[in-house]
Amino acid sequence: MTNRVAEPVLAFDQTATEPLSEHYIEAHTSLVGRSLRTLKAGDAFMVLDANGDLGAVPESPEGLFYRDTRYLSSFALQFEGKSPLLLSSVIQDDNAALSVDLSNPDIRIDKENGIPRDIIAINRTKFLWAGASYERIGLRNYDVRARRFRIDLRFDADFRDLFEVRGMRRETQGRRSVEVLGPATIVFRYDGLDGITRCTRLQFEPAPTRIATHGAAYEISLDPDERRSLLVIISTEESEHTGRLLPDFVIALRDTRRLLRSTSAGIATVTSSNHLFNELACRSASDLYMLITPTEHGSYPYAGVPWYSTVFGRDGIITAMMLLWMDPAIARGVLKHLAATQATEFDPDADAQPGKILHERRHGEMANLGEVPFRRYYGTVDATPLFIMLAGLYFDRTGDRATIETLWPNIEAALKWCDEYGDRDGDGFVEYFRETEHGLANQGWKDSHDSIFHADGTGAEGPIALCEVQAYVFAAKRAAANLALTLGQAARGEQLRKQATELRRSFERVFWCEDISTYALALDGAKRPCRVRTSNAGHALFAGIAHPDRARRVAATLLTEAGFSGWGIRTLAAGEARYNPMSYHNGSIWPHDNALITLGFSRYGLKAEAARVFKSLFDAASYQELRRLPELFCGFLRRRRRGPTAYPVACSPQAWAAAAPFALLGASLGLNLDCKRDEVRFDNPILPDFLDDVVLRGLRLNSSSFTLKIHRHGTDVTVSVLDRSGNAGLVLSK
Repeated sequence: MTNRVAEPVLAFDQTATEPLSEHYIEAHTSLVGRSLRTLKAGDAFMVLDANGDLGAVPESPEGLFYRDTRYLSSFALQFEGKSPLLLSSVIQDDNAALSVDLSNPDIRIDKENGIPRDIIAINRTKFLWAGASYERIGLRNYDVRARRFRIDLRFDADFRDLFEVRGMRRETQGRRSVEVLGPATIVFRYDGLDGITRCTRLQFEPAPTRIATHGAAYEISLDPDERRSLLVIISTEESEHTGRLLPDFVIALRDTRRLLRSTSAGIATVTSSNHLFNELACRSASDLYMLITPTEHGSYPYAGVPWYSTVFGRDGIITAMMLLWMDPAIARGVLKHLAATQATEFDPDADAQPGKILHERRHGEMANLGEVPFRRYYGTVDATPLFIMLAGLYFDRTGDRATIETLWPNIEAALKWCDEYGDRDGDGFVEYFRETEHGLANQGWKDSHDSIFHADGTGAEGPIALCEVQAYVFAAKRAAANLALTLGQAARGEQLRKQATELRRSFERVFWCEDISTYALALDGAKRPCRVRTSNAGHALFAGIAHPDRARRVAATLLTEAGFSGWGIRTLAAGEARYNPMSYHNGSIWPHDNALITLGFSRYGLKAEAARVFKSLFDAASYQELRRLPELFCGFLRRRRRGPTAYPVACSPQAWAAAAPFALLGASLGLNLDCKRDEVRFDNPILPDFLDDVVLRGLRLNSSSFTLKIHRHGTDVTVSVLDRSGNAGLVLSK
């Protein structure tokens, strides 16, 4: 916290407030204030309103974005100068396209002439392919007489950097221009301060009746029951397939769907006796494979739309962990990409030291110019041990020795970072502090400026050792020990195992807070524990560092009314000094956080507790549009006949939120695919009461494949084999 002048101030005096983080997301408009639609393909994404338009509301996140730049800031369709009437607006089940049905509004030309509403049907189909937006506008006359009308398309391109759209202010910008290149083409151009020229090209088919720099108009005549189609392609010059745009709408849409199908071809699928859960599972899987993006080092699940559609180390790792049982190929892509981008030298501006794993990658003008530090930014303390954890889990799941041998130098470099640069004072705990004032002040997953504090509410001064980070380092060293033994390095394996054991002893001695029955949130720079009840302690169960007796006490603390809202476990318990159910990290509920905690409950045999959290998140999802779990929602206490309260700027879809239902299901079932034993194991499985039957199809282990039906009989569960190939065993333990 900053020093303040000791003088009385009024409650509304903004000078009395704590300064916000330099990278705080300002909320000028709520993402839940209107029904928004999202499309993503590769490095491009679009945020639109329900009509299929964008940019109608100032300071909104709507637009066509590519590599952190907004290439199209407004696009609106009008019928005779008015907005059409909305009939329906849906993202298709596979997330390939947006389909919008509209009709004409009432049009009065004079006292005797006009067009009554609902006689001209307008269908808009929009999708992304190869960095371009494709739209087909279908028109049909349902009247018994011919009709003539005008369709207007209005548009603009502001080329604002994503961080500008998020609320950051810039003193200078590059030069914009726009030109009509012919009867059917308009090009917007931006000469950036980073030396890159970015262009947005709009192409129309057929050519409009009239065309100008910011609009095009069609004069349409339709006989009774006649149909007409208009095609608009909006492309970005930087697109990954520049020069390969497909003018044929149908072929481009076909290829979009083919790519989505091929990306998810190897996954295990989930169906159940509950149609709402089936909708949740279907939407979550579609969101995940929409967010998975080809990179130069392998496919990677981008974190979320609109603010985080890029590589994030922590998010990608945790997403891959939660999906290991259904698709381990995601983990391989994440590991390969993060190994290729691992830091190899010191760079204070990027918070980088050798061996550290990437936090965030940005491609926009502000990152290129250093106005934000995220071009390649390493300011996260947990991604490095999580990377090692994921490597160990991936090997346990797949037995892919070749990949581990390739990654071993990266694993050793990450271990060295933990021991040397992560633990500069040599006390055995990994701490963080930012190298410059421009980096993130807090570098755990709760990276808000106000998220790490003491019981009296005062902010913790660094270097800070977070509770969950020590748990991750413990699990990382145990995983690396096993990998070292596999690679024939017995002495190294034994060394790592001893280090993990010693870390566990130190952690229990220093972090446990008997008075609040949980682990401290963190240690500050003076080694004083932050004696605050938070969800962070649940990650100690996930990583396995907690003593079994204390694990049960942590679980009980998390599930008190102060910690558990009825919709999930809060990030911060009610009653703590900075508790605010509307905050980002101090009382809100995050699906991925709950999923990791539930995996921890399952690890310690707390299956009833796991099922309780699973049910709460399912209930929350049942109130969400599209059955899509958002990045987070508010932590208000659950009330009868009401759904959860939305967080205004939560990303949706978000990769680790989309992965959470699969982790919750796996935790409840105690599902473990053991490559070494060639066994699919269900350890003391349980199903919450909203699920009577679950069918897992295409569950693969080594050379075997299963289709399994899990059935609930009260509190008991049976597993039946519906289909099977290969010799892997199936084990059900109680």
